[in-house]
Amino acid sequence: MSNAYSLAGASVHDIEAASGAVYRLLLYVPRMEVPDYLPARTMPGEGWPLLLMTDGNSCFGTAVDALRSQADYPKGTNIGWGVIATVGYPTEEAYDPLRRSWDLSPPPGTSFPPYTPDGPPVRTGGADEFLDFLETRLLPFIDERTKIDPARKSLFGHSFGGLFALHALFTRPALFQKIIAVSPTIHWDDCAILRTEKAATFDVPVRPSVHLSAGEHEGERLAPFQEGNEDAAARLISKKTERTLAYAEEMAARLAEPDGANLQTSFENLANHTHMSAPTPAIARAVQLAFSLKQSNLA
Repeated sequence: MSNAYSLAGASVHDIEAASGAVYRLLLYVPRMEVPDYLPARTMPGEGWPLLLMTDGNSCFGTAVDALRSQADYPKGTNIGWGVIATVGYPTEEAYDPLRRSWDLSPPPGTSFPPYTPDGPPVRTGGADEFLDFLETRLLPFIDERTKIDPARKSLFGHSFGGLFALHALFTRPALFQKIIAVSPTIHWDDCAILRTEKAATFDVPVRPSVHLSAGEHEGERLAPFQEGNEDAAARLISKKTERTLAYAEEMAARLAEPDGANLQTSFENLANHTHMSAPTPAIARAVQLAFSLKQSNLA
């Protein structure tokens, strides 16, 4: 039997919130010791840039490998080193559907039938409580272990996580300087996030930038492999309500309007991807956005 794989620079921390809920932080801090054939790694004077990601169990390895494979070659990638922190749950699975439904959805929320016959009801509406945990517990925990640049903190989320990232943008615009929302469920709760957007103000020292994206097959058409499936008709009906691709593109354009929020925004249509395959290319883009060394035309 071989030894379990370990990732140099990575650590695992289970952190209890004020509510008693336990979250799993997967943390990557660049190592300073490098082989002679690589350039020296030095932490910027202001501290490391930070990429914080929701659904941490599903995205940590992809994000860290995207950074490790590029940051030692900045002339070819425009990517420097930084800290990756993903927050998830004490499970070996990619997702905890019950807990993420609560943590990542904006209030007021509601209750839905259990996922399993004997399971608890599915509750939504805990995004503000989760934001409190990030702001008062998780971010200080990271700061105690390594120096973070307070002006270079990025937040990434997909699906409900993308909706959560937008909620953070509109309700706590000083907390993160880059918001990366992938396939956000803008349609959720009768598009309540659009009302939150309308009420938002951005009178903060550093105005956040926003990158929205969604898969090509989150529009009005199914992916080719979905056509002819027994659930094809139901999927098409859902698409007309969800409008994931259209809502994201429309929001990116709206947030950039000079007479509106006037934020630096960008939008990306992820070619050949569906809702569940979109995170993989989007994580690579998030690493580029969070750790770029020179300004690009992306938000």
